[in-house]
Amino acid sequence: MTTVAEERTINATPVIQDERALLLPTPPQQKTRTPLPKLQLGILLLIQFAEPISSMSIYPYINQLVGELDITGGDKRKVGYYAGLIESLFFVTQSMAVMQWSRLSDRIGRKPVILLGLSGVWVSMICFGLSKTFWQLVVSRCICGLLNGNVGAVKSMIGELTDSTNIAQAFALMPIGWCVGSTLGPFIGGTLARPADRFPNLFSGSFWQHYPYFLPCGVAASVVAVTTIILFFFLEETLAAKHKHGRFSGPNGVVGPDPAHSKLPIPLRDLFVPSIIYPVACYAVLGYLDISAKSLLPLFFSTPITYGGLGLSPSSIGSWLGLLGLIDGTFQLLFLAKLVDWMGPKRLFCKAILCYVPLTLLFPLMSWIVRTRGVVDAWIHACLVVQLALIVFWDVAFACVFMFITAAAPSKNVLGSINGMGQTSAAIARAIGPAMATSLYAFSKEHDILGGHAVFVWLVFLAVVFSWFIPSGLPDEFHISDE
Repeated sequence: MTTVAEERTINATPVIQDERALLLPTPPQQKTRTPLPKLQLGILLLIQFAEPISSMSIYPYINQLVGELDITGGDKRKVGYYAGLIESLFFVTQSMAVMQWSRLSDRIGRKPVILLGLSGVWVSMICFGLSKTFWQLVVSRCICGLLNGNVGAVKSMIGELTDSTNIAQAFALMPIGWCVGSTLGPFIGGTLARPADRFPNLFSGSFWQHYPYFLPCGVAASVVAVTTIILFFFLEETLAAKHKHGRFSGPNGVVGPDPAHSKLPIPLRDLFVPSIIYPVACYAVLGYLDISAKSLLPLFFSTPITYGGLGLSPSSIGSWLGLLGLIDGTFQLLFLAKLVDWMGPKRLFCKAILCYVPLTLLFPLMSWIVRTRGVVDAWIHACLVVQLALIVFWDVAFACVFMFITAAAPSKNVLGSINGMGQTSAAIARAIGPAMATSLYAFSKEHDILGGHAVFVWLVFLAVVFSWFIPSGLPDEFHISDE
């Protein structure tokens, strides 16, 4: 028999255990990663693949094209002014319209905006290939920029198709399409430009003599046109408000009540808060630094050795830029999600932006080497490989900042507006970047300012200031709303 005291002890034991269980900290439970919607992301990848084919295909021959227009008066050192202007015009006009397109995508849906944007790309490429004057080139680039609002809409769709458990995976996939397109684009431009000279047996007609750069533009436009058709038939709308009866297909394919269906649109002025402004500012500065360096690459490659460049041919430039895109996409596919899981998005972002200073300093170093040795040899190739590796790791910063911008949205029904803010600021920065960088490059070469390397000093200074101050405003962790 048990005594009364023993019975009280036995009865009190569960209570004590329950109280201890409440006091002890519960180990954090790791969320199960949500499967990615493969078909829809695959179509978005196709969009990311088609766009850089059109934009990057002009880089191998743009300096040669400008030089043939006689707008420079035969002075090759002035090519940078006009080539940079053509490269910047797309971003100037895009910055004027992208916010309106992104806000419109919050009302009418993402799909119609993307369809119109892709249509603008392939039409403008046809116009570019048929241009015979500098101002015709200007108009074709402006058409492309004004109609192209699909970048913000695509990023909004990614945010609506994912949650915090799989967003790193999704953004790791997106650069693959861009980088593969960036690989094929320069290859198409460098290989197919002036086909009557390169392939006289196939392109001997007067049309190819009169329009020597139409073939790469036509091929690029065809890729974008086919992508537009595929998107029209197979891409599903992700904006919750466009689904019937307030039902929404979530990231895991389960249809349920729409989490944002009844929410009213947030006024644009309410989005100007530090948690949104910081990642948007980071994206803008990243865009400026990135487009400045990448617009200088083909210009530096094509500048004659006597003026401090490498004197490469358009086909060589296309091959090298294509190799950069291929390695970049492969690296991000294999390692981006793992790096985010290991280091966290903020720490990875801060490490990636440190690559900009050394990759920029390699420009004047290669210029000094090639002028000293008089030929592009193994030393230059070694410098190019190192610069390629630095650019690949630098590009990781973009995926990180896209995650921060997506996570900054208070709800998914304003993702279009927030991505529009980011894309507008980046478009303005990218509009200023090529024109300023290439013009400063040409001006410093023409007047021998800092040995012709003034632009590199400016970019290094800006990169140091950026890496020191701006990333401190980013959160250490983020959470995706409306999950």
